[in-house]
Amino acid sequence: MGREFNVLALIKGEERYVYIYDDASRAPLLETFRSQAEDPSLSLNWFDAAVLTQKAREQAAAALSRF
Repeated sequence: MGREFNVLALIKGEERYVYIYDDASRAPLLETFRSQAEDPSLSLNWFDAAVLTQKAREQAAAALSRF
């Protein structure tokens, strides 16, 4: 079986946040959400980071249920 990737996307006005990651990269992805939420130059905020984190967890749970 080939390597599988997950995709998360958030559209805020004119900005697009698109994350493509594999299951092994989930922890760094969550850290990326935190870092971007802290960055005042980005429109991504803590609420957005929380929603994206929840979606990543849902993707992980769905992946586990396939096996």
